[in-house]
Amino acid sequence: MNCYTTALSIAGSDPSGGAGIQADIKTMSALGVYGMTAITAIAVQNTSGVRSVTGIEPEAVAAQIDAVFDDIYPDAVKIGMLFSPDIANIVADRLVERNAKNIVLDPVMVATSGDRLISEEAIDVITRRIIPVASLITPNVNEAIALTGTDDLKRQIEALRKLGAKNVLLKGGDRDSSNGMSVDYLALEGYDEPVVLESRRVITKNNHGTGCTLSSAIASCLALGYDMVESVSRAKRYITDALKAGAGITIGHGHGPVNHLYAPVPLKITTKQ
Repeated sequence: MNCYTTALSIAGSDPSGGAGIQADIKTMSALGVYGMTAITAIAVQNTSGVRSVTGIEPEAVAAQIDAVFDDIYPDAVKIGMLFSPDIANIVADRLVERNAKNIVLDPVMVATSGDRLISEEAIDVITRRIIPVASLITPNVNEAIALTGTDDLKRQIEALRKLGAKNVLLKGGDRDSSNGMSVDYLALEGYDEPVVLESRRVITKNNHGTGCTLSSAIASCLALGYDMVESVSRAKRYITDALKAGAGITIGHGHGPVNHLYAPVPLKITTKQ
């Protein structure tokens, strides 16, 4: 039986198309993966900032997840904005019950514009219930500090592991860099020293939704069968090239999106029993 390689995004919606569910669908499609969604919140936002966020009823979020798993079992799951503790709890319940695999958690807390997106109570549930079931967590600098209370890389990794994190990607895209490089640190389960991943920093204001895009790219690569290091490496190359491709484009009045579809590939077809 021929099937598409699939991935499910559980995240918020961005009407301007650069972040959230919209960025995830574009990314998955560009990488040859059939994307599916469960919307957790409606963010009223554009490239200039977030105006408001309205959470979806938790039961409706659960129903979306169940509808997907009942019909098309995803090869990977990306989790973005969970908005409220009730939504975070019900997402944890559904993923555990469904025995979801290749779960990539992007602990979305603050938008690129600096606007706060979720409550402290939601962060607490994510810490206790979502991190332990995730295959990978991908916090940026501010998110890592919020989750661990420290800005020291080694202490962040130790703290996240104590919370149950299996693999940790500490992103460096928003970290100060004097040599023009963007450096990420991938701490793998069972290894003491993290893998250092470097790329040339792209100078552009069009960085709206980069975290969403990277995490959904990693989930897509895991769905395609690549191991964790290769998935993160491929995803990092993808986001770097997408930033380059969109760097000189003006769209909107603030932080524009990356060019997700700069080099789309056909949907991957696999044979399953």
